[in-house]
Amino acid sequence: MAAKRPAAALPAATPSFADSVIQWQKSHGRHTLPWQNTRDPYRVWLSEIMLQQTQVTTVLDYYARFLERFPTVADLAAASEDEVLGLWSGLGYYSRARHLHRCARDVVALHGGQFPGSAAVLQTLPGIGRSTAAAIASFCFGERVAILDGNVKRVLTRALAYPGDLAQAAEERKLWDLATELLPEGDLAEAMPRYTQGLMDLGATVCTSRQPQCLICPLQSQCRGFAGGDPQKYPIKSRKLKRSALALSLLWAQRPDGSVWLERRPARGIWGGLYCLPVFSGDDALQATVAAKLRMQLQPMPHFVHVLTHKDLHMAPWAVRASARQASPLEHPAEGAAPSAPGAWFSPKAWPSLGLPAPIRKLLLSDFPGDSR
Repeated sequence: MAAKRPAAALPAATPSFADSVIQWQKSHGRHTLPWQNTRDPYRVWLSEIMLQQTQVTTVLDYYARFLERFPTVADLAAASEDEVLGLWSGLGYYSRARHLHRCARDVVALHGGQFPGSAAVLQTLPGIGRSTAAAIASFCFGERVAILDGNVKRVLTRALAYPGDLAQAAEERKLWDLATELLPEGDLAEAMPRYTQGLMDLGATVCTSRQPQCLICPLQSQCRGFAGGDPQKYPIKSRKLKRSALALSLLWAQRPDGSVWLERRPARGIWGGLYCLPVFSGDDALQATVAAKLRMQLQPMPHFVHVLTHKDLHMAPWAVRASARQASPLEHPAEGAAPSAPGAWFSPKAWPSLGLPAPIRKLLLSDFPGDSR
């Protein structure tokens, strides 16, 4: 039995690989997404950050709202973090929003409000990794740099039948090198945006994780994964995140005027930096922390599950009515609350502008026990 060819010795695909992608994108790729057909790095950057681990259909409305409120990077930089998190609420992975805000401020403070024109310098900004920097530089400045997001990894590893385990950093670096070898030559101002978009489009619409449409793929004749009869075995990644579950108890304390007690979460961890109902590791911890005058009035509410990418949150809300004079419903801040922000009462009019986790916002819009709307 012949020895396997080492990953580093894999030959590149045929010279027409880039041309095939470019020609396919012109006639069959996506052309109507709101962040396409622009060389504005602010708009491209905003879309790239929002699209990280998020579906296009989910991003569309958020993207439009952000641009309406923050039409330029200077507008975003001038906003408060609370306003940014409020607009981001429901999009998930909230560290992206905090990095987005920091990045906008750095662009204004360090680069005069203009995004750097090279991938190397873009990577020095908060929240911009190698692939995101390459996407911005490719789309906006025609730089010859490779991207390697999830969709592109799938297309390239299948086309090359890449045997390396991408859970290993060394193997991913080799794939970066191969991706760079495949980049187009010639008029890069035209070719690079089209090629980069083409790879993204192929991964999103044709070379999908499940049931890839190999029969209509422009790379079929060059695809070694297809030739080997099992393109879905690629990419190879041995280390997979396991799903976990976390039980949380929530305190919904409400005054007669509808104001609710909210506390800011710490920057790290679930819902970092957002305002939230006080969170506890269990019902006993919640009940032990509620102010003595309110403890006997606690009412359990129906449990529900909120699904994150790799974790299921089992939520147990408890409701309690507080008086208008109740300074705080808690004898001390809830578990994990940010020490600099012990909590405050917020009226329903304030909720839309706050960064609230999606399940908390949904809960607050439901009926408080005993109320009818």
